[in-house]
Amino acid sequence: MGRLVILSGPSCVGKGPLYAALKKFYPHIAGRLSRFVLYDSRAPRPGEVDGIDYHFRCRDEIEAVREQPHIHVFSVRNDLQAMDTQELERSLAASDVFFEGNPFIGSGLIEFVRTRGVSSLSVFLSPLTGEEIVELKGRAPTVSVPEFVTDVMRRKLLRRTKRQKGILSREDLENIEVRAQSAHSEMQQAWRFDHVIACHDGEDSENWDAFYHPIGDARRAVQAFAALLEGNRPDGVETWGPDIIG
Repeated sequence: MGRLVILSGPSCVGKGPLYAALKKFYPHIAGRLSRFVLYDSRAPRPGEVDGIDYHFRCRDEIEAVREQPHIHVFSVRNDLQAMDTQELERSLAASDVFFEGNPFIGSGLIEFVRTRGVSSLSVFLSPLTGEEIVELKGRAPTVSVPEFVTDVMRRKLLRRTKRQKGILSREDLENIEVRAQSAHSEMQQAWRFDHVIACHDGEDSENWDAFYHPIGDARRAVQAFAALLEGNRPDGVETWGPDIIG
């Protein structure tokens, strides 16, 4: 039985480019991982491929299989996502499996592997360090942590979507706001994960791929993730309690 590797964090925090950098610079590690692909009711973003990033299906198709016992459906930022646990178990029987996605689904997978005695490694990618969050909480009521997190992620999402699409539609802006508003509640799931990697370079940052090698927090994040996958505990990796973000 293989190990399930779970990488979660808010939308646009940098999960996708982190995995891409792992494949590029640590192919001997990434090559051991079989990606677990979810079903998603949203339309593909530019560059996304059906069957690789997600199985893109209409909402009605996902709703139609909701009652099947091995299908677990989640409402994620106004979209539906679904996972097939039979498919996951088949993949784990053959190799280590990698999941990258929403923290609520990540938390569900943590419970799934615990009840079945499956080996796992769970990592939460956070846009803020634990120290930064504690400092912000100490400035209340002048500073609201939920509003601060929303603003941080809104800016990242705006930059990412502008880079992908250019001129943004009203639907784009509404989608960005839903994702930004969800970030704080998603970060409240971080304590459930084995490790937290704080990274200020989101998917909007050129530090991932503008140069030959990642720089800044992007570099530190991929190095830390690779080290964790190899069974090491690098400096800077955090463990959060349930009261960190509250």
